[in-house]
Amino acid sequence: MDARSGHRVDPARWVAFQTISAVHRDDGYANLVLPKLLTEHHVHGLDAAFATELAYGTLRQSGSLDAVIAAAADRGVERIDPPTRDALRLGAYQLLHTRVATHAATNTTVDLVRTVAPGAIGFANAVMRRIGRQDWPAWLDELGPDDVGLRYAHPPWVVRAFRDALDKKSELEDLLVADNTPAPVHLCARPGRITAADLAAETGGTVGPYGAYAVHLAEGSPGDHPAVKRGLAHVQDEGSQLVATALADAPVDGPDSRWLDLCAGPGGKSALLGSLAALRDARVTAVEVAPHRARLVEHAVRGLPVDVVCEDGREFEDDPFDRVLVDAPCTGLGALRRRPEARWRRQPNDLPPLTRLQRELLLAALRLVRPGGIVAYVTCSPHINETRMTVNETIRRFDGGIEQVDARPLMENVTDSGDGPAVQLWPHRHGTDAMFLSLLKRA
Repeated sequence: MDARSGHRVDPARWVAFQTISAVHRDDGYANLVLPKLLTEHHVHGLDAAFATELAYGTLRQSGSLDAVIAAAADRGVERIDPPTRDALRLGAYQLLHTRVATHAATNTTVDLVRTVAPGAIGFANAVMRRIGRQDWPAWLDELGPDDVGLRYAHPPWVVRAFRDALDKKSELEDLLVADNTPAPVHLCARPGRITAADLAAETGGTVGPYGAYAVHLAEGSPGDHPAVKRGLAHVQDEGSQLVATALADAPVDGPDSRWLDLCAGPGGKSALLGSLAALRDARVTAVEVAPHRARLVEHAVRGLPVDVVCEDGREFEDDPFDRVLVDAPCTGLGALRRRPEARWRRQPNDLPPLTRLQRELLLAALRLVRPGGIVAYVTCSPHINETRMTVNETIRRFDGGIEQVDARPLMENVTDSGDGPAVQLWPHRHGTDAMFLSLLKRA
């Protein structure tokens, strides 16, 4: 019930609508907005699950839903008032992608529009009834039967990027399906504090198939687990654990006590590296340019041998390090299943400034590592411009003495990760985010 309007909207749909609106109106992030709204409106249990499905599903499918709405409304969605547009997206998702009955989806959407845009009631009712006349496969046949981007709700440029990056082109649709499947929760058992087997037993999870520290949870709120609250574990995708562990296990020549995380926020990899460093009499310096993210790192590494520095990694100076991690800012195309709005928020023109930043950070890392030491370049994106091209171009610009180390033996349990020397993980193959890892050794 919206107290300001006096019109009745059920709590789950109201929370979902407010989440969608915050994402589109304020550039909010669903994973941050939704939990606050659920708490604020006292939505729990099955209603909370329903609100989450509606919000995340609508955001994930919004590009394809917009195509249907535009056809049903006979006008582009940019010409529809934003509150009405978001209500129609929510209604269209229910009609085309859930088991909600047609009349229920239509009536609740009209009730929602009556609350947020009273002047558009008739328009919304007409559009919803047109959408409900046929199901999703029929709309696909009408709008683009051969358009995989429309079918699986991915922008065309992202589909092209995935096709270019996949070594097996026939797996494209499998990857797009995996992107539309909500990601499971992965925990990292902090080395020296708890084993993965003990963490799995304590949380009711299962030990991950690849990493030595990974535990998979079927459901639940990971932050509520006592092991996480006690600092024995933290939430981290198994792919992120694998790339950080590969850096820690890669052979170096000479001493091995100074480690550097050059782009540390929000601190998951710093915490894992810090846990490993504590077992090896090493110390980690974690550099993060954004003050609020640096504070997150400080919280994540509490009690570990990690020093947090709030500074731009490109300008950071110190004595040479033995191991350096560059988990570079990227488009995040490898984690679309975790961020439903990201696929529509990112644009191709985001790439040039990001790849320039990635190369500058990797160059800084190569300057900061000592001869015989190793650098791990990591992105949560499979886009070729952000992976192989960034590595190759940076090596070319660096004045010699850089060897690409085969990273595959450092993930011996992982199969089908590419032809080397770099490793590319995939959601549809490995159940992880699409993490890329290149190991560079300074001669």
